Amino acid sequence: MNDTAAAILKATAALRDGEKLRFESPVHVTYNPLTYAWGPHEQYVRTYGNGEKSHLFLGMNPGPFGMAQTGVPFGEVDAVVNWLHIRGEVGRPEHTHPKRPVEGFGCPRSEVSGRRLWGLFAEAFGTAENFFRHNYVANYCPLIWMGATGANITPDKLPAEQRAAVDAVCMEHLLSLITILNPHTLVVWCLRHAEAAGRRLPAPRQKLHHRHVAPPKPRQPHRQQALAGTPHPAA
Repeated sequence: MNDTAAAILKATAALRDGEKLRFESPVHVTYNPLTYAWGPHEQYVRTYGNGEKSHLFLGMNPGPFGMAQTGVPFGEVDAVVNWLHIRGEVGRPEHTHPKRPVEGFGCPRSEVSGRRLWGLFAEAFGTAENFFRHNYVANYCPLIWMGATGANITPDKLPAEQRAAVDAVCMEHLLSLITILNPHTLVVWCLRHAEAAGRRLPAPRQKLHHRHVAPPKPRQPHRQQALAGTPHPAA
């Protein structure tokens, strides 16, 4: 394991083991894949966090059928197994919602955002090794929240005080990632809350070039617009 991957793992372990945040209504259940799916996440970092990167792609937080199942950002099972070539043991959260079971790599459902993200990169770069030569993918926040019905609660729907507590912890981790990876571009994927977080970076990190990318729809003619300015595999 190289120094970059070791530093990412150290920072992520600090995020995993740090202050335990408490959530109230409307949150009914909280999952943290860094606790019960650490093995696959560690494998992801060890394999692809290999050196400084030009571009850091930033998602918001885990999806119920992606990272919540595999421990990998945007971790749609098929993409994680067959393109990223990662597989490992996944435990269970301390408290689970019956409508959102954690089945690990046996999860039969597909995370749409992860399928589109990794599918786009596979189309553009061919192999994961080519993509990760200059790029890295992470989430701003490792937590996923569900209401009493099992519905997903996005960070912007948290009460202001709870959202501020989450932002304080996650911003510290994002700054660590930026220091370690030294990217010149922060590409925010999907949610405006993550984009807003990126724009709150303190100087001199505000000098990072920011881009917001909307997820491409299936068969969308302009899918490649997300990769404008990203190094070609041959670069």
